[in-house]
Amino acid sequence: QVALEESGGGSVQAGGSMRLTCTAPTVTNVKNCMGWFRQQPGKEREGIAFIYAGGGTKYYADFVTGRFLIRREGTSNTVFLQMDNLKPEDTAMYYCAADEGPLARRLCSLGAGTFGSVGQGTQVTVSS
Repeated sequence: QVALEESGGGSVQAGGSMRLTCTAPTVTNVKNCMGWFRQQPGKEREGIAFIYAGGGTKYYADFVTGRFLIRREGTSNTVFLQMDNLKPEDTAMYYCAADEGPLARRLCSLGAGTFGSVGQGTQVTVSS
């Protein structure tokens, strides 16, 4: 398990934008998967977006496609989740997740599964 540093949550009105940042300074495997889950009260955790450092693999949940964009900063272990056109139903606790094991690419392609590390979470609240 590695430490993950999340930032960028807060409150915004519907239609607004927000950017979440996650850094995994102790990840050592250049082929790793990083991304974001979210969880709303009383609901299951759901994968939002993931990106594989080895290249070529990204995952977006259907309900964020066209509104959210995940990207990495070069080859670093910092990922950004740009969230545009936010809706009240996007209100949730957002968790960064990372995995550098042999299943990392598969986790990134599925946007689900057991990740080696999950952050503390950052709250995103979208008001109507």
